[in-house]
Amino acid sequence: MEPTVSGVGVLDKSMVVLNAVAEQKRTLAELVDATGLSRATAHRLAVALEAHDLLRRTGDGRFALGLHLLALGRLAAEQFPLAERARPAMEDLRDATGESVQLYVVDGDARVCVAALESPHGLRTIVPVGAALPLDRGSAGRVLRGQLGAKGWVESIEERERGVASVSAPVVGDDGEVLAALSVSGPVDRMGASPGRRHGAAVSRSAAAVAAVAVARH
Repeated sequence: MEPTVSGVGVLDKSMVVLNAVAEQKRTLAELVDATGLSRATAHRLAVALEAHDLLRRTGDGRFALGLHLLALGRLAAEQFPLAERARPAMEDLRDATGESVQLYVVDGDARVCVAALESPHGLRTIVPVGAALPLDRGSAGRVLRGQLGAKGWVESIEERERGVASVSAPVVGDDGEVLAALSVSGPVDRMGASPGRRHGAAVSRSAAAVAAVAVARH
């Protein structure tokens, strides 16, 4: 396997190694199996990443994510303040709907979850922060692609995942640009056959509240 994304081979392969370890801690043999890289290449890259504290060894010798990534994650959040500014409106939306709430932004050809709050229900939708999801499926993806109807929100039912429904609205900047998509999602059995009718207005209000804070502090 020769992963190529950026055209810089060693960087692309290093990211393959990091992503494999992000899924779970791995021995060298498991890393080879997960990445498709040769044993020598996987070992060389893992040791180099360890030297930069992007990987570390556990007590049983497996590779795990390095602690320097904690600092990088904190700095990344500080340099992308929208997620933190959106939190009060997201909390209000979760409390009003009783469902999980997510904030997505476009990253290349995907949408990435930059903030998430889980529903208090035992049966709920869980999207981890940092998850990259397709732009061509789900209500948030359609919002970020500009496919917004006259109602100001988009709904989807089992479009990305079986048994899950969602409603999303755009977070719009002062220049009319869509900065993010705010979503509420949950089981179809609870969201109903018309989730937009149930939650569309609340999602739109919360998206506007996020936009107001983002523009005010821009």
